[in-house]
Amino acid sequence: MHILEKFFDTAFDAPDGIKKLRELILTLAMQGKLVAQDQNDQPASELLKRLKPSTIKSPSSVKSNEVSFTLPKNWQWERIVNLGVTQTGTTPPKKDPDYYGDFIPFIGPGNIKNGVIDYSGEGLSKKGIEKGRLIEKNSILMVCIGGSIGKHALTNQAISCNQQINSLTVHPELSTQYVYWAMASQYFQNTVINQAGGSATPIINKLKWSSILIPVPPKNEQERIVEKINQLMTLCDELEKLKQQKEAKKLTVHKSAINQLLDSKDESNSQKGWHFISEYFNDLYTVKENVLELRSVILQLAMQGKLVPQDSNDQPASELLKEIEKEKKANKVKSLEPIKSEAISYNLPNGWQWVYLNDFGVWKSGSTPSRTNSAYYDGDIPWVKSGEVKQGLIKKTEETITQKALAECSLGLNPVGSVLVAMYGANIGEVGILEIEATTNQAICACQTFSKINNQFLKFLIDSLKGYFISQGAGAAQPNISRVKIINSIVPLPPYNEQERIVEKINQLMALCDDLEKQIENSSSKQTELLNAIMSNLGK
Repeated sequence: MHILEKFFDTAFDAPDGIKKLRELILTLAMQGKLVAQDQNDQPASELLKRLKPSTIKSPSSVKSNEVSFTLPKNWQWERIVNLGVTQTGTTPPKKDPDYYGDFIPFIGPGNIKNGVIDYSGEGLSKKGIEKGRLIEKNSILMVCIGGSIGKHALTNQAISCNQQINSLTVHPELSTQYVYWAMASQYFQNTVINQAGGSATPIINKLKWSSILIPVPPKNEQERIVEKINQLMTLCDELEKLKQQKEAKKLTVHKSAINQLLDSKDESNSQKGWHFISEYFNDLYTVKENVLELRSVILQLAMQGKLVPQDSNDQPASELLKEIEKEKKANKVKSLEPIKSEAISYNLPNGWQWVYLNDFGVWKSGSTPSRTNSAYYDGDIPWVKSGEVKQGLIKKTEETITQKALAECSLGLNPVGSVLVAMYGANIGEVGILEIEATTNQAICACQTFSKINNQFLKFLIDSLKGYFISQGAGAAQPNISRVKIINSIVPLPPYNEQERIVEKINQLMALCDDLEKQIENSSSKQTELLNAIMSNLGK
């Protein structure tokens, strides 16, 4: 199908393009558009006459409103039940361990993965198979319940299965591989979902499943279709592998350039890293993973003093700390023990100083007023929960509390500009800045920064520490960090003027990252639209 193969390049570039190409291959196959028909082939109608056992009453004849598309001459719609032996599995009583053993594999939905059956799990004994269902080798198993409904595979040995699986042992006059691919098509998969209904747990019983129609071509054409599908799916496999290698190479090359920046000991090596990124910018930043890493590197370079130049006229951080000490005393913030040399992870530029986060401001956590006291809620005081911190700039909250709650529940009102850090669960290390006066729950630590600390610099500093905070919170059932862990974190402090230059530069570069991500999304969207248009035209 040379027409189809022309669009492999389009599929290569589009997000999920190869997945959609696989779907298109099967759609064309089921519509008789993948291989040429041969008028010398015996019609499917003659083939199907030989399949229907006289002892089994066939389901009702095919109605026009059941047919999704027109079939070629010599093809015919037929229900699954007339293509072989259908069964639903069953589970022997668990209370009798004698039913279980290693005589025959006992398959459940979890044993079917990516079209392959894992036979290494639970099995039935000879006694157990008498209470179960014996399903022959080369049968098709399909999950008929739950989130993995429609997942299917071919058996390469005799098995038994539980009641969450329907099976079809295809008549020897038909191609089992063809029926397998027909069940993988979007037409069949969508039909299964529609027949399963819209309940929380979708389920399709054997009667409905067995009544689904499948397009049946002549036997010789079935074999030609299977051969062509296998060829094209192999091409898709190769295309997928090539795409993965291409993306991996981009990530590897980008990682190497980034490491040169981070590990550079002098301006010369740093410039080489930036020059390489600049030269190959358009190639490197076509994947979001590289943009995400670039964001991280921007923060790391900023905190190493490599993002903006130092100015010898800036007041050094050592002098800044003297002013901070005065504010700490005024706010009754206790100083921590001197930082030991072994705790220092890298050398700082002249004018910078290693300090504790404790030196950045007044840190305090909040609390949750009793939910049983309605007088504490729906007031006019914003109350921030940890999931809301990731807003970045916090302008509103889902819940509010009353003055009574503020007075009685160990809460403090944090002023505008306070920096909030999430301490619990999946939100550990998320950071935001208040644009309103607000209280917080106990899963948040708030910092009212000292006058010589730029609160946006602190936000970016916390952003750069997210991985560290996550590692510090590991181990518990619900990962968390504490206020104590936060204020004891050792961090770099630049001069105040340099803090402002760093913030300005980070904002510029993060805006560039935003633009890059939009370009990637727009490019991906256009590629997807093109592929969808191609698929739509070819699938008609």
